[in-house]
Amino acid sequence: MVRPSIVLFGDSITEEAFGEGGWGASLANHYSRSGDVVLRGYSGYNTRWAARVAGRAVATVAGAVAAVTVCFGANDAALPDRASAAQHVPVAEYADNLRAICAMLHRRWPGVVVILVTPPPVDEDGRRRYPYAHDYSGLPERTNAAAGVYARACVEVARQCGVRAIDIWSRMQKFPGWEKSFLRDGLHLTPRGNRVLFEEVVFALKDANLSLEALPADLPLFGDMDPDNPAKSFEDEDEWAER
Repeated sequence: MVRPSIVLFGDSITEEAFGEGGWGASLANHYSRSGDVVLRGYSGYNTRWAARVAGRAVATVAGAVAAVTVCFGANDAALPDRASAAQHVPVAEYADNLRAICAMLHRRWPGVVVILVTPPPVDEDGRRRYPYAHDYSGLPERTNAAAGVYARACVEVARQCGVRAIDIWSRMQKFPGWEKSFLRDGLHLTPRGNRVLFEEVVFALKDANLSLEALPADLPLFGDMDPDNPAKSFEDEDEWAER
């Protein structure tokens, strides 16, 4: 059996995924006996920068890759006339960059499951309360309306490219009090926000036939071991290793 990898490629929403309560850490725990979750998160990156380095970012990922999540847009959607203007990417270019990333991933791993994840919603009050350093304008550098434009563009690119999409922007807003429950500073996820994203990723992977039930366990489970003849339990694994 070749143990597959699930690669997480994205901005700070992904870079923080292995933090306490993070969606990537939960995913690694979920697939602990059947797959490896590989983190490639780059805080502050937009798709303009990500498209340029995507090949380099995943170059060191070895072995079989079953799926890749691509989560960008929170920085692209920064307003062009406020504190995070340097991160802004026009929405048409954002869509082009996502298409380029999808194409690169499919060239590198034909048959890989690509899952585009939209930017999360924005709590503008939270962004005013937790501004970036040296921003004294009192204005949020991101808005929920702008994030929604990029979220819709992300979903449309997924449709065009024939890949799956997780519209976390829409999903989170279905819950009352999402602003403070899911976002710790108006943008980045709380443990509850991470939980929502984790559940959506698990659902998307299951839809792609990458559920726990579909992936075999790495080496025999304890309950399947023959205590009187343990070597027999490893016969299939030994045959595979000799190939």
